[in-house]
Amino acid sequence: MLGRELSGVRALRFNRAEMAMAKDQEPKQEQSAFAKQPMAPVYWAMDYYFDNLKKILSSAPSGGTEFGAKIKSYAEKNLSATHEFIKQLSQAKDFQDLVRLQNEYMQSQFEAIAEQTKSLGEAFTKGATEVVKTPFKNSL
Repeated sequence: MLGRELSGVRALRFNRAEMAMAKDQEPKQEQSAFAKQPMAPVYWAMDYYFDNLKKILSSAPSGGTEFGAKIKSYAEKNLSATHEFIKQLSQAKDFQDLVRLQNEYMQSQFEAIAEQTKSLGEAFTKGATEVVKTPFKNSL
């Protein structure tokens, strides 16, 4: 008799677990749709913030030099990359996805910084060379 009771308890536990799994799969779809509704204003605010930053940056003067123009261009590119990264992070499905996105972003930023540093160094050297040559031409 005790054996039947134990098998009945096991069956009851199995049925409860099975029902819980079935219930868990349905609400996930409902939860994701429900969770997206309150996020819409957050996404709008984030886009609004980055759009205003881009407008401010694009209206800033570059000083009329190649170096200034490059700094402004790189700042705009970096801001756009950060905005895109934040959008992707907000859509991450799990922690692994989040880590993958972070690694990809950091790798791309390291590559961009290396390229930007090289380019800015060349522009600075070119500008400094022109400044140094100009006073000597005027003094002769």
